[in-house]
Amino acid sequence: MRWIWTQITSMRTALFLLMLLAIAAVPGSLVPQRSSDPNGVDQFRANNPDVSAFLDAVQGFDVYFSPWFSSIYLLLFISLVGCIIPRVKHHLVALGAKPPPTPLRLSRLPGFTTRTIPLGAIDAAGLPVTRASAIDAARSVLRKAGYRTVVCDESDTLSVSAERGYLRETGNLVFHGALVGILIAVGFGGGFGYNGQRVVVEGETFVNALTNYDSFNPGRFFRPETLAPFALTLDSLSVEYEYTRGKAFGQPIDFTARAMQRSQDGHVRPALIKVNDPLAIGGANVYLLGNGYAPTITVRRPDGTAVFSGSVPFLPQDANLTSLGVVKIPDGLAEQVGMIGFFYPTAQKLPSGAFASSFPDLVNPLLTLTVYAGDLGLNSGAASSVYSLKVDKLASLAGGPSGTKALELRPGETVDLPSGLGTVTLENHATVAPVGDGNPAQGTANRSDNSGYSGSVPRFASLDVRSDPATGWVLFFAILVLGGLLTSLFVPRRRVWVKLREGANGAIDVEYAGLARGDDPGLVSAVAAIAQRHLAAVGAVVSEASPSNGEEKN
Repeated sequence: MRWIWTQITSMRTALFLLMLLAIAAVPGSLVPQRSSDPNGVDQFRANNPDVSAFLDAVQGFDVYFSPWFSSIYLLLFISLVGCIIPRVKHHLVALGAKPPPTPLRLSRLPGFTTRTIPLGAIDAAGLPVTRASAIDAARSVLRKAGYRTVVCDESDTLSVSAERGYLRETGNLVFHGALVGILIAVGFGGGFGYNGQRVVVEGETFVNALTNYDSFNPGRFFRPETLAPFALTLDSLSVEYEYTRGKAFGQPIDFTARAMQRSQDGHVRPALIKVNDPLAIGGANVYLLGNGYAPTITVRRPDGTAVFSGSVPFLPQDANLTSLGVVKIPDGLAEQVGMIGFFYPTAQKLPSGAFASSFPDLVNPLLTLTVYAGDLGLNSGAASSVYSLKVDKLASLAGGPSGTKALELRPGETVDLPSGLGTVTLENHATVAPVGDGNPAQGTANRSDNSGYSGSVPRFASLDVRSDPATGWVLFFAILVLGGLLTSLFVPRRRVWVKLREGANGAIDVEYAGLARGDDPGLVSAVAAIAQRHLAAVGAVVSEASPSNGEEKN
């Protein structure tokens, strides 16, 4: 057990676990995660059913909550704590200890150089230079340079032993301690925080209640009563696109969600939500993650009675916002009806007869519907996604396997459902925004491929509401990590000695040398600078001797 503990708490193991944690986090950035992009997970599963089965088995869609990721996280925490505690104790003892005694042979150390103070040398005060005054000057110079000093008085020599750079080890400990702080803060934030996703169509209001989320991921210690009461009404979602022909044609330039927020104090305020510019409300941040179109579809019975009417979010499938959506009509018609639709903001017919969208904005909008009838499975009690429709046991009435043409609708048009089931209408929303303001409902006067369409199809915004009570602490510890790392990298740990002994003809021979812990390319020049400052403080005219170890003459 002692051997196991020694291995776990070694710095080598801590560095290995830190690298392993970074590698383990890579799948979370390559594969959509349920905690941040549940719609992306659904789409990934639909596009890659075989790989999805494996990812489900290894919790690839919940990497940061998986047992294997948590085990690396906890082992790293234990290893860092086990490394830090004994090092802190040792460092505190070292801070109170005196510098080590002066070695007998300084000539063996880096930066060794000698000077000779001749007999009768006079210092700046007009007094003769003695070994006592020279050693006091050396001690003063070293203290001003930040060294801790101690005077060693031997039989025929006086010396100063000096040491500095304990801040290097302090920075190292701060760095590792702050890493532990980040781990604790992230764990605390993950335990008491939450994040949830909601798709909000223009004109809809989202109330911050547990039942109103499309998906919700609470922390282990989250309590529903901690949700701050607030409401958010999405007035409009504006998207600006690049209309200049070229490589960037059709690329989005800016996204802006305009909303009205109603906070706990009852005040109503306008709010803007942009990409990387979240809205802070109720102790949470509301992020704009995605957007798309939500065509308003109305289904009526043959007698004209509406059985379904609402804006249905369609999930984008490509950069030009070719979007896929599902409409389910469980009641009101002679049969249960399900429709799989494709919405094309700028419809273009391909040589094959299929449609595609050539631009993401509304230039020539078109909705196609493949119609199925039969038991939709909604009464079985099994959960089903609103973005998918199982057609294995359904009869195809229009499009797809039916052999007939899919229903085609432009905004404002109404077509008959097959088998006399009723009608379906794609509602047209009037344009109220001025031309060129970036609103998706803007006119087409500024477009080279003007289609004359001046209506509007509602958009939806995919919002992510995230609360993390430890965000400030994570930032604080991250700053400490950076400061500790820089300190440990750029503060050298050095020992310097100045030794004085009686020379020939009553002169004073002075020896200087240094020693560094680790690589220190500036040690030799630092020793030479101390020698120069020391002799300047003594105020004597001295002669230089050749340094040892092959160093250049100082």
